[in-house]
Amino acid sequence: MKRANHSGFSLVEVTLAIGIAAFCLIAVFGLIPVGVQTNRNATSQTAATNIIASVIADMRATTSSISPQYGITFGSSKTLYFDGAGQFATSLGTNSRYRARITFSPSQAGLSYADVKVTWPAPVDPAVGAPSGSVEMFAAFDRN
Repeated sequence: MKRANHSGFSLVEVTLAIGIAAFCLIAVFGLIPVGVQTNRNATSQTAATNIIASVIADMRATTSSISPQYGITFGSSKTLYFDGAGQFATSLGTNSRYRARITFSPSQAGLSYADVKVTWPAPVDPAVGAPSGSVEMFAAFDRN
């Protein structure tokens, strides 16, 4: 009499395979919040860097003492607020996501030194509280 040859997995093998897969999935799922937070921070830093580049380009493009796009007066500090699309306002609004603070250092005749710092979220004043993140750049302008 011939014996039938049946192949397959036993219940113990299936249970072990599911256990190993579950252990690996738990580790992967634990990394998802870290990845989402890292992505959010990278997006905010990129937007803040673009805001700084735009503000500095505006100050470099001006031939007078007031920048054309943002109305920044050389020598006096100014705070601007930006939404997620890059639109600016001079006061804090409901859509404001970023706060740009432009301050000027004492300088020699013809030179202007500006410190541009962008922080987020916009409602948090860096002088009072700790923002979630910030990007800062110094720029020199030859006004001769």
